[in-house]
Amino acid sequence: MSFIATAPSSAPKTITNSEFWPDIDLAKLRDAMRLDGTVTNERLEHAVINAALQANSDLKDWRIGQQILGFEGLEQVPAEQINGQSIYLQLYLRAVYCVAKANLIERYSDFDSTAKGLKAGEVLSDSVDDLRRDARFAIRDMLGESHVTVELI
Repeated sequence: MSFIATAPSSAPKTITNSEFWPDIDLAKLRDAMRLDGTVTNERLEHAVINAALQANSDLKDWRIGQQILGFEGLEQVPAEQINGQSIYLQLYLRAVYCVAKANLIERYSDFDSTAKGLKAGEVLSDSVDDLRRDARFAIRDMLGESHVTVELI
């Protein structure tokens, strides 16, 4: 077994989001998703922006509906609270965090193209699928939709 020291991540940063959606604190994302200094802030920023774009797009109609009702931001939308936070806020952040980490895992498979790296990439592919599923479930929960889609042929 070998030990590889990872560089500490640089100064924390916040990604500003559009006016309705919350900003994304990279330090909180790093802690929640267990990302260390091997993921640079620049790479993380790129992944988070992409993830927020996707979540914002998936929730566009829902957001417009909330704004029509007079809510200017996600945290103003009435919702149950868990641990002092709106469940909508928690679901939104889960979607963004999961998509961002899935994107990072997919991109890191090109970092180590040795046999060991390729084997690790195969193991992580299940993780990517799980992360994308968790993001999809969070979005569907916000929309009030079932996790299952069934279509008769």
